[in-house]
Order: sequence, then structure tokens, then C-alpha cells
Amino acid sequence: MTKRRIIVEMGAGNDLHGGDYTKAAVRACDDALHHSSMSFIRALNIDKSKLIVEVTVGVQKPEEVDTEAVRARFPVGEVTVVAEKGGLDVYDDSVGDVAVIASAAVIVSLED
Repeated sequence: MTKRRIIVEMGAGNDLHGGDYTKAAVRACDDALHHSSMSFIRALNIDKSKLIVEVTVGVQKPEEVDTEAVRARFPVGEVTVVAEKGGLDVYDDSVGDVAVIASAAVIVSLED
């Protein structure tokens, strides 16, 4: 069987105070999800459980992302989440705070 990519969506999210990489990653995924409508799934009677959803999130400290929390944001399909080095940390040294910016790529595929 051949896996065919049917959707690619990008998103960005942040945690303005507190440096929570998971929160920023979840918001980036929510942003990507809110840019997509997969109405063709109903129109073509595609089994939603057959969707292969591959999520990559980029943050400066990928080891601090709870990938299960990110995975839980996706309502359908077989979902995998990988956190990689990326995104951006914006430091405010005057108050010892960091704003975390995350990026997300969501790829949805189907097997032929």
C-alpha cells in the first residue's frame, strides 16, 4: 500500500509568560487545526480512523513538550507527535521571564 498525503497545515502558538513548551505546542496545533476543514472526509465517506496524522512541533526545548498532551488535541486518526528543536524563546531579562513560540506542521495521509 502507498501512503498518500492529503493535507499539510502549519500553525504557530505561544506561551507569553511562564515558558511552557507544551502549552505553546498545543496552541500551535490548535492554530493548524483551526485553519483546516476536512469536509471531503464526510463527502467521500472516508473512515476517520484510517487517517494517518503526523505532527511535528518545533520549540527550543523539545524535551519539555508533553507529546501525549499534544496528541490528545487531535480528534481523529492514528496520531503521532514528534517534538524537534525549533521555534523561538524571547527572553525578558528585566523580569526573568520567557515567551515561548512554537511552530507546528500537521500532515494527514491515507493508505491507498
